[in-house]
Amino acid sequence: MKRALISACMVFMFTSAFAQKFNWNKNQVIAHRGAWKKNNFPQNSIASLKEAVRLGCYGSEFDVWMTADHVLVINHDPEFQGLTIEKVNYAELLTKTMTNGEKIPTLEAYLLEGKKQKTTKLILEIKPSLISKERGIEVTNKCIEMVQKLKAVEWTEYISFDYDYCKRILALLPKAKVAYLKGDISAEQMKADKLTGADYHYSVYQKDNWIENAKKLGLTVNAWTVNTVPEMQWLLAHQVEYITTNEPELLFEEIKKTPVAQGWKLKWADEFNDAGLPLTKNWSYDVGGKGWGNKELQYYTDADSANVLVKKGNLNITAIKADKEANQYTSARLVTKNKFDFKYGRVEVRAMLPKGRGLWPAIWALPTDFKYGNWPKSGEIDIMEHVGYDPDSVHGTVHTEKFNHVIKTQVGKALKIDNPYTEYHVYAIEWFADRIDFFVDDQKYFTFNNTKKGSGDWPFDQNFHLILNVAVGGGWGGKKGVDDTIFPATMKVDYVRVFQK
Repeated sequence: MKRALISACMVFMFTSAFAQKFNWNKNQVIAHRGAWKKNNFPQNSIASLKEAVRLGCYGSEFDVWMTADHVLVINHDPEFQGLTIEKVNYAELLTKTMTNGEKIPTLEAYLLEGKKQKTTKLILEIKPSLISKERGIEVTNKCIEMVQKLKAVEWTEYISFDYDYCKRILALLPKAKVAYLKGDISAEQMKADKLTGADYHYSVYQKDNWIENAKKLGLTVNAWTVNTVPEMQWLLAHQVEYITTNEPELLFEEIKKTPVAQGWKLKWADEFNDAGLPLTKNWSYDVGGKGWGNKELQYYTDADSANVLVKKGNLNITAIKADKEANQYTSARLVTKNKFDFKYGRVEVRAMLPKGRGLWPAIWALPTDFKYGNWPKSGEIDIMEHVGYDPDSVHGTVHTEKFNHVIKTQVGKALKIDNPYTEYHVYAIEWFADRIDFFVDDQKYFTFNNTKKGSGDWPFDQNFHLILNVAVGGGWGGKKGVDDTIFPATMKVDYVRVFQK
């Protein structure tokens, strides 16, 4: 009995030790051809692999070719310093040297270096042969053979632009993690062929519900090659599993900033990646003139492309000088009412503002059901307002029965910002049961606290909806008149995102 117990303990200890052998980094960062750019290492070098490991990337991607004498080597392009890899022998490649003195790495050397650590995955890309499909399958076979020979199976994941290569990997290693790169195969087909994920250019994922559909099927989503902040933040907001980048250091910094890292989860968004009028599933319109309670001068049109248009990744809301009924200007006012209503959360809108005296662009929210009565009793949240006669300033404000501009008790704060007319800024609120925090580019500049004295002070315990508009004139916006030389005037909106805990 004692001997059996000792044996059982030894098995448990061995199993536990083996289970803890690997401690793969838990982040979305895959260094594209290693981490090379910041320190000017050669791409696909041992040095760039080491740097990816040092940074703590989830993975380091590298590209495999086969020489004429069947040596597997690492390089991105089909040529290495003027030599076509598939048409020369390995010895000829050794006559050339990388900028840091390294010779072109073999797959064997790269895997052996990668095995020295147990935190960063090796993302092996098999490049499509320029000679023949058969040769490409041979390269695939030899890659798997090398990984098995060096006992590097646990370290290695696989990608390729050739779908047949991906299927061949799974035929040889059924449990391998394999993702396809080209972007022309549906998530359903990849699932049926037992691939573990998609690794597509990020633009593919901007199609309606692509990410959500892949996740429902149990596929991982990786995006390449993502080097700028807006795309990084879009992908992080949509919770893709991996992002392949030439800028791993930048991506790590952006991960720290993303709302997801603060415990928020994306609930609703419009990224404006379509073209034409805004999606009717997301937006409707407030239509008409008659001042809108603020002595405004514009007529808000109904789905008129002269005033609202999605183009090149932006929602464009444009005020123009044009007669409409009794009004001399037209514009648009988009609302999410009955499309998306919410209570509490983080709202962020990335936008570039129109410039000119007499303009009054706004990003704001009103209650959907007016639980406590008509305005201002049920409240208003002004995420961003700007009046053109006060250049470079934006305002965050709340209105309630007790605090509102009609009785000159509204509560809010103005903030001077740089280049609101030529650069995008992120205007945001974080709305909780006890407060609303206001932000510009993640700088918190104002907080409105729940006094707990009832709805007269705090009606913000009900569903609200979002509004985007550009007004002309009005009691505030038109305080110093309207400059008719500024039209057409457009607010560009890159995205609208709503997160909740």
